Amino acid sequence: MLLGVDETVLAQVNAYAVLGALPALAEIAPEAAEMLRRVGDEITLTVRVRRGPTVSYRFGPTSVVRVDDPGRGPQLLFASPTHFAATLAGRAMPIPVTGPVGLRFLTSVFTPLCELLEKYLKPSAEDLSDPEFSAASTRLTLVVAMLAVAVVANEDRSGRFSAAHMPDGTLDVEAGDDIRIRLQVDAHRVRVVDDIDGPPRARLRFADLATVGDVLAGRDSALACVCDGRIAMSGFIPLVDNTNRILDRVGAYLKA
Repeated sequence: MLLGVDETVLAQVNAYAVLGALPALAEIAPEAAEMLRRVGDEITLTVRVRRGPTVSYRFGPTSVVRVDDPGRGPQLLFASPTHFAATLAGRAMPIPVTGPVGLRFLTSVFTPLCELLEKYLKPSAEDLSDPEFSAASTRLTLVVAMLAVAVVANEDRSGRFSAAHMPDGTLDVEAGDDIRIRLQVDAHRVRVVDDIDGPPRARLRFADLATVGDVLAGRDSALACVCDGRIAMSGFIPLVDNTNRILDRVGAYLKA
């Protein structure tokens, strides 16, 4: 069993999965809507990690979206994957490349949004006592976990081994009747897709958000939830089984 984490893969998880939850945060959290109203014209932020990922997000007055074209917006540069991880942990600072407008955006919009995201992903017991906050926190955690599944399946050594045993097809991860995230497998590569029309080849269904939160936080085991019916699996089981194996690796990266 591989117990350690690959620093480059960790940087990709942080860039594509953790920061990748900013679009969902903008939709779910009322506090995020207030912060985004400070954005005038749309602005694109690019995160560049030397020997690691480059990713761009476009911020508007009402939304955040990941984009392929970085444009001419502000950039945050990191000397290495380790520098990136240390910055997210609050032990280092990025290298900003921007003008006055970009600097105002970084200080008044991006940094507060990241602090808000951390609050939802690492909630206090007091925060979780609010049912609405707890539901939003769990939903965002599920988004991060599924985005991280795609990264780990494609880039991590152990994750690629599991993905090699996954046939082509779609897997829906569901929480209750309201949340559904679809994973697409093509030639043993995994990605999260927006198109959820049509039936999937397999399903992994959590009874509710509370079950999702308990499993992802390690308060309950997936096996126990399967045995008592709080987690249901259907369809082509190898898709579900290997996704669960990848989720184990995801946990190591999200705790790193």
